[in-house]
Amino acid sequence: MKSWVSHTLALTRRRRLVQLALALTLLGALLWGLPGRRAGEDGGHRHGHGTRVADVFERAGVSEFKEGQRGPSFRLARRGGGDATLDTWRGKVVVLNFWATWCTPCTTEMPTLEALWRAYRDRGLVVVGVSVDRGAPATLIDPYVRNLALTFPILFDPDSKTAGAWRVVGLPSTFVVRPGGDVAGVAVGAREWNSAEMKALLESLLP
Repeated sequence: MKSWVSHTLALTRRRRLVQLALALTLLGALLWGLPGRRAGEDGGHRHGHGTRVADVFERAGVSEFKEGQRGPSFRLARRGGGDATLDTWRGKVVVLNFWATWCTPCTTEMPTLEALWRAYRDRGLVVVGVSVDRGAPATLIDPYVRNLALTFPILFDPDSKTAGAWRVVGLPSTFVVRPGGDVAGVAVGAREWNSAEMKALLESLLP
């Protein structure tokens, strides 16, 4: 009886986690007020040989935003010294990832973000990690970055004000920003950022 109860509770927790992840993704899109387009809608635009851009977003697991939505400005301290704003990378495609050291899904996707950065940094793409660890404790963040061998820029949001301005509702949350600062889409939850589907999406946005 005890093992059956434990199994039932585990299944219930899994269902709740899945429901929560779906709810967070929908909430993020609603908060931005920018619903993603779906394949087959008349409003979809095309890229290349008749391929719908919306389809590229969907295959990558990224919710597409309407054009013209500007990302909120920020100025944050940068690991290694100095600070940075979104305009620091104005002419590039920016993959802006909000994360924390205690977030297991964040840690899961970090190697794929690093692989993406290494593959595309010479082609006009930058991965920017924004840590929302309270107080930005170097004793936690520095070993974390070293252990995962992360080389992309890391910024600190110790009071989560920037995360709040970007309406982050769960971690990890990753925004894809077009050159010039328009937000192209968002992914709430871990993704495989160096997958073929994600690369196809990002290739469509590169200058």
